[in-house]
Amino acid sequence: MINKKEVIEKFARKENDTGSPEVQIALLTERINHLTEHLRQHPKDFHSRRGLYMMVGQRKGLLNYIKQKDIVKYRSLIGELGIRK
Repeated sequence: MINKKEVIEKFARKENDTGSPEVQIALLTERINHLTEHLRQHPKDFHSRRGLYMMVGQRKGLLNYIKQKDIVKYRSLIGELGIRK
């Protein structure tokens, strides 16, 4: 499972920052990766698959927000998280 504290410390803008889009995207990415591995083992788990789709949609919305605000930060974030090739 993921270690939330490490992810938050790595992507936080300042101390005790848990609500910034960068932190939320990083946490969602970790949860998505974990759930993807679960679905490889349990391909008929459609309830978890729906949750995965919802998380991907939420992450996409946050990424679009960052892309509109600061394209340089967007590019560095997707590169650091390895989201798109």
